[in-house]
Amino acid sequence: MRPVFAFVIALFVSTSFLAQENSPAYQPLDLAIFDSLKGSLEEGEWEETGVGIIAAGKAMLGTPYVAQTLEVGDREPLVVNFRGMDCTTFVENALVLGHLSKEKSLNWKRYLRTLEEVRYREGKREGYASRLHYFTEWIRDNSAKGYVKDITEELSGVTLYKEINFMGTHRKSYPFLADEAHFDAIVKIEKQISKAPLCILPRDDVASQEAKMRDGDIIALATDIDGLDVTHTGLAIRMDTGRIHLLHASTSGQVMITSEPLADYLKGVRRNVGIVVARPQ
Repeated sequence: MRPVFAFVIALFVSTSFLAQENSPAYQPLDLAIFDSLKGSLEEGEWEETGVGIIAAGKAMLGTPYVAQTLEVGDREPLVVNFRGMDCTTFVENALVLGHLSKEKSLNWKRYLRTLEEVRYREGKREGYASRLHYFTEWIRDNSAKGYVKDITEELSGVTLYKEINFMGTHRKSYPFLADEAHFDAIVKIEKQISKAPLCILPRDDVASQEAKMRDGDIIALATDIDGLDVTHTGLAIRMDTGRIHLLHASTSGQVMITSEPLADYLKGVRRNVGIVVARPQ
């Protein structure tokens, strides 16, 4: 499948169009890209959601990596940005597009509703703190909603507890935490996240568990950085060699597939200790 983004790459712009209060925030180009993605995905037939997710992810190959695309406005609008993505918004879009295309229900209104449900705690957009900022909470919340299942334990993962407080202890790095209400809400959420067990497949065991992974499995890179659970996310994709690689929005510049297998790629990721794996449902 030819990446849909190729036909609009020259039109990339970094600014966002803000709609009226409580309306989605996007530019006309985002809607045009969505329509092209929809047309591309509607041509496919797949029985498993993961296959559709990979089709969506591959259609977005070449999309520029852009950080902090959701940090827009002071009322937490539902941001849609197909012109540039970070690792999390790439995974969210691939999951939503793949899920809806499998159901043959991929349309703009359904996309917006599902994206909001996936991105926010219990599917309710109620300000900055309602966004699922920590990816392990993202996985747990979307497991409860039926979109994914954490299979790390099934892959011989090990369970541990870790204090999660990176945002609260690095307040100046998050402009919206200057607001006391936002800050207090995030600190409260961090305390709740810290009570939950964290299951990680150690980095040295990833290669031995590759055979159990499937196309479209969501891969989160766990870290030993104090207060933080995950530093990066992407999708498992099995290449012709039979090895699992990572399809992701890379900080090196764009959505791409790693040249080396996931197990080898992890060795070059600073402070990585393993992965968390969530399977689309």
